[in-house]
Amino acid sequence: MNPGTRTITVGIDGSRASLDAADWAAREAGRRRLPLRLLHASPRPHVPVRVPDVDVPAGRTRSPLDRAAIQLSYAHPALDIVARGAERAAVPALIEAAAVSQTLVLGSRGHTDHTGAAGFPAGSVALAVAAGAERPVVLVPAGELPGDERVPVPAGASPSAAAYRPVVLGLGLERPADQLIGHAFDTAAVRGAPLHVVHAWTSLTRDHATSAGPPGDAPDEEDARRHTLAGVLRPWRRRFPDTPVAEQVVHGRPGHHLLSACAGAGLLVVGRRAGKRLGHAVQTLIHHVTCPVVIVPHA
Repeated sequence: MNPGTRTITVGIDGSRASLDAADWAAREAGRRRLPLRLLHASPRPHVPVRVPDVDVPAGRTRSPLDRAAIQLSYAHPALDIVARGAERAAVPALIEAAAVSQTLVLGSRGHTDHTGAAGFPAGSVALAVAAGAERPVVLVPAGELPGDERVPVPAGASPSAAAYRPVVLGLGLERPADQLIGHAFDTAAVRGAPLHVVHAWTSLTRDHATSAGPPGDAPDEEDARRHTLAGVLRPWRRRFPDTPVAEQVVHGRPGHHLLSACAGAGLLVVGRRAGKRLGHAVQTLIHHVTCPVVIVPHA
């Protein structure tokens, strides 16, 4: 990896969602022993943004960047934090920052639908950056707490001692990408978390939009895909022998099965082909999943 990318960058705009994302990014930087970069981009390129110091001079109004830097420095005292402002529009500034970061983290405001279930609608900036960045982009739902990425602990036990929830990887088998698989394994290994790999498939010979079940030859097709998936993952299992891996091959559309797999998960990892827009399935996942989502561009 290029040494210049050895940093975690998070976009800051002063919203509650961006502060929750910044705290998630700080925890990720701590896990990976990387510096954290806070970036505030002005929505109007010609309006200057102050570059804050953690110690704000008396009489000076604290900017969103100031407040975030101070808050994170108290919450994560061992972390190397650098705060910067960019005098350009948010999308190009964030895409440029992603190119020199290991990971770019962005917040997304949450909502509750009519059923009472939490939702995760990403804003236009987050979607545009996720669709154009050269490096992985993490979208963190508003309200994400440190305890949300770990399994519950008994009363009186330290939350920091709890195990991490599983990392879920959505994987196609037509052209499986090493960048995507490697990122998922590495992320699970950094946490000491299990990895759950989900491959969903649909028949190419018939339209199942109105069909209740898979085609008659589904068992043979599923066995073949399960064998292929095992072969694709075998070298990664050898490289990460301490990471427990569960493999799941299911018939149906990926979005539905990945949403089900993410119940109780701490993170979802999905791919995007470099130079391509976000696919419909990925956008659907982004808008409905309740855990953070990593979008990994790959060849």
